[in-house]
Amino acid sequence: MDFEKIMHRLEGHNLKEKRDERYRSYGILIPLVMLEEQIHILFEVRSLELRNQPGEICFPGGHVDPDDLSPMDAAIRETSEELGIPLHTIQNVKPLDYSVQHAAGRIIYPFVGIITDPSKIQANPSEVKETFMVPLDYLLNIEPEMHSIHFQVIPDKNFPFHLIPGGENYQWKTTDMKEYFYFYKDYCIWGLTAAILRDFLMLINET
Repeated sequence: MDFEKIMHRLEGHNLKEKRDERYRSYGILIPLVMLEEQIHILFEVRSLELRNQPGEICFPGGHVDPDDLSPMDAAIRETSEELGIPLHTIQNVKPLDYSVQHAAGRIIYPFVGIITDPSKIQANPSEVKETFMVPLDYLLNIEPEMHSIHFQVIPDKNFPFHLIPGGENYQWKTTDMKEYFYFYKDYCIWGLTAAILRDFLMLINET
């Protein structure tokens, strides 16, 4: 697998935006890095000082600010800020399919891009505890663990059951969500990061 083949697989994907004022938009970048003549994916470990998800493994990215022209611009800007690299070293950025997280009120726009000069990476310690890189071929040749999370509807104590058919016996729909876990050395990649990673790997691995 090389950069040219990856970019060719992504050519058919065009950025599609879902505009909905109920949701906040986020741009996320999967950074590809050439290291020792082998493509790697760069991951971040979030700073332990952060309020949200300290110590979690993630990709660079964040909220689409009003000054950002698009989710892609947000992903590139956040990657530059978090990794301490110039904007021009983030190239060949291609979109993947967006996802809507209804419970969290978020729309996630993932992208793939090439970091052309990884020697310039100086991660921002206020946001990033550390970075690590995983060979792409390694990830393409392993199967993640899969576990399920069951979601159940629990109405609040003042819910107006008298207004709906069936009242307290209403048959609420429940759902399961699959969670994937990738392991590399002492690192465990899961949650949204693993979901985005899996979608990317499946896309470029299509025959």
